[in-house]
Amino acid sequence: MTGLGYDLVEIERSPAGLLRITIDMPYQAGAPEQFVNVEDCEAVTRQLQFLLEVEGVDYKRLEVGSPGIDRPLRTPTDFNRFVGADIDLTLKEPIGITGTDIAANRKKFRGTLESTDQPGAWQIVWTDEPAPKPGQRVSKKRPPAVYQAMRFMLEELREARLAPIVDFKGRKPKAAPVQPDSATDVAE
Repeated sequence: MTGLGYDLVEIERSPAGLLRITIDMPYQAGAPEQFVNVEDCEAVTRQLQFLLEVEGVDYKRLEVGSPGIDRPLRTPTDFNRFVGADIDLTLKEPIGITGTDIAANRKKFRGTLESTDQPGAWQIVWTDEPAPKPGQRVSKKRPPAVYQAMRFMLEELREARLAPIVDFKGRKPKAAPVQPDSATDVAE
């Protein structure tokens, strides 16, 4: 894939003969984010069809796609790339920290990914309080949410993915209307 300018994210093979390849654009810190499009998938599919035929790989259907909104995070580069994003995290072993509200058998967390000063370690920050529903009034007397943080290493993870949060246009808070300051600003 690197010869074509893409990163290989995942290969999945099903017993029914489906071969699913997930590709992504290479990440470069500080550069504008690039996304995989249909033309990219088509180019990789054409190249893979030739390669798989030459290598004699048996498959019935080939699918090439992008990682999607719930992309897996596996490498340190992935974690550095998505610092500040909401992620879903599953630990290999359950964790329970005495003196906290974390249950002794808890393995799954959803929160914000943060970097740490320790090389190879990150942390997740979350709250177990539900977020207010859109349009719901929140009392000014309501106490602020209690946030918890947990530091982790890649070896402790079973799986990590971006949280599939979809932000629709109608769900964003509306900005205050702009008042026209002259007659030329008013629509006719």
